[in-house]
Amino acid sequence: MLPHSLLKAIVICTAFLLSACGSLPENLKTENANVVTDYDQWLSTPSTTAEVRLGGVIAGVTNLEQSTRVEIVNLPISSIGKPDIDKEPQGRFIAYIKGFADPVMLAEGRLITLLGQSQSKEQGKVGEFTYDFPVMEAKGYHLWRIEEKIIVHDIDSGLYPCRSFYCRDLRFGTRQGKVIQEVK
Repeated sequence: MLPHSLLKAIVICTAFLLSACGSLPENLKTENANVVTDYDQWLSTPSTTAEVRLGGVIAGVTNLEQSTRVEIVNLPISSIGKPDIDKEPQGRFIAYIKGFADPVMLAEGRLITLLGQSQSKEQGKVGEFTYDFPVMEAKGYHLWRIEEKIIVHDIDSGLYPCRSFYCRDLRFGTRQGKVIQEVK
């Protein structure tokens, strides 16, 4: 049995580490308690002054004279703003970022979450299909990374017992691994 003070320290450290991993990035924070974070709710909100936080996959980037136009395929976001790659897309929207944003950094296929003000809709095309895009004027954005971790079942490593957070998953049998994708 662990001493009470050591157990208390472990609980506090664990809570601190978990809270650090699960917080909204600074450039996506707002004082507005009524920020819209649901795509369907945004579409049904008649106000063009609503504050919106949405995310998804970048489908296209166009640099204009005064801003950068980003087309995003919407995915639901978590409480910390991460787009959920395991969910189905809900639609598309356009975000305008003031000034120049490098299209290499905002490459197609990257995950992004944006915070901004709702604007009037804009008509455009997805392929040959005419589409009414909801539009936001972005105040901030965050690009997410997808990292792959490969867990190797390795009985020859001699790591008994495994106590590390990032240690190998040890099992007897053939050597096999699995790939886990994680959005950061």
